[in-house]
Amino acid sequence: MAIQIVLNLIAAIAWMLFQNSFTFVDFVIGYIIGIIALYFARPLLGYTFYMRRVVAAIKLFFLFLKELVVANIDVLKVVLSPKLNVSSSIIAVPTKLESKGEITLLAVLITLTPGTLSMDFSDDSQTIYIHALDAPDREQFIKDIQQTFERAIMEVTR
Repeated sequence: MAIQIVLNLIAAIAWMLFQNSFTFVDFVIGYIIGIIALYFARPLLGYTFYMRRVVAAIKLFFLFLKELVVANIDVLKVVLSPKLNVSSSIIAVPTKLESKGEITLLAVLITLTPGTLSMDFSDDSQTIYIHALDAPDREQFIKDIQQTFERAIMEVTR
């Protein structure tokens, strides 16, 4: 993937040199031309197109923003309710993530979301222990984590 980014930057700079114009617009045009060239060179060179991961990272960012807003609203409801009726618990969430970076990113995203806190990992790093402020259905909570953050992280890293 890194070589594709370097090739794309070289294509953008070469475009600026050919145009003899060193403006941001010419750089963007050259970068887009590089993206198109790399896309069509993909079958010849036998690699996956790096923009797929870039798009997946953007999707992960917007997924996190959505979950952040939803979690803030949920915590606000709990805090502003006249009667404190929460089912706080520590939940063991099994994960399919393999690398330390993937697992750490999952833990960070969970911790940054209000109402949840990543506490610990199992010794084999296949389970993450999460404290949830209000999680009445443990199975649904685990399913939500696996189908949102975990799936999005796997799209970015694999």
